[in-house]
Amino acid sequence: MIWWMDVFVAIFGAAVGSFLNVCIWRLPEERSIVTPPSFCPACGHAIRFYDNIPLLSYLLLRGQCRDCGTRIPWRYPLVEGIAGALALFLFWKYGLSVKFLVAFFFVSCLIIITFIDMDHQIIPDIITLPGIPIFFLAAVFVMKLPFYEALWGLLAGGGILYLSATVYAFLRKQEGMGGGDIKLLAMLGAFLGWKSLIFIILVSSLTAAIVGITLMVLRGKDMKYVVPFGPFLSLAAIAYLFWGDLFMRALLIMHYR
Repeated sequence: MIWWMDVFVAIFGAAVGSFLNVCIWRLPEERSIVTPPSFCPACGHAIRFYDNIPLLSYLLLRGQCRDCGTRIPWRYPLVEGIAGALALFLFWKYGLSVKFLVAFFFVSCLIIITFIDMDHQIIPDIITLPGIPIFFLAAVFVMKLPFYEALWGLLAGGGILYLSATVYAFLRKQEGMGGGDIKLLAMLGAFLGWKSLIFIILVSSLTAAIVGITLMVLRGKDMKYVVPFGPFLSLAAIAYLFWGDLFMRALLIMHYR
């Protein structure tokens, strides 16, 4: 019977992913995420409930709108699949608990931030600004992170990137990092604690450098303003959520050798 719970959680995650797609599309345009109900951006027809089943409807419709035949972006099932998979992995980690719900809410926010930043090179304040106190309190009272670790994570998270951006702007006379990244790292530090920042900064910087250099080689031009940093911070934070304990133990072993 346990596998039925796995299936239920994965379906729940994919259903939430469908809502995340609405947020990704509407938040940058400052539209309501509640009304109107989902509709085709091309023809304006409301999407029928049986055409709005996560993942399955995309396959049955062969990736096309039923009314006008316009291609449905592949990103829609991708986001649903990612949300479903992360919900399942978090369920395996935390079980059916309040910690699971809080952690899934956290990664859902990061999914929204990732795809909005990829499309618009912005990280919406409507997520990060309330997210900083919300996830700070959730870390302390739900995830049982020590108060000082969450507080120093919040302060150091925002401070590290702010200092980096200030130094970069002073040396290069141009902006190198947006304020959205600073608020995002403050939110990540508040939820995961100051220790997580070591992992997040290392992993996000390394992956961003690899992707940036690859794009420069493929496209033959400077890509520093095209590759947003928010997705790499989010990816590193999700990785830390699953493997952070292993990383910290490895650091301790290396330190005491």
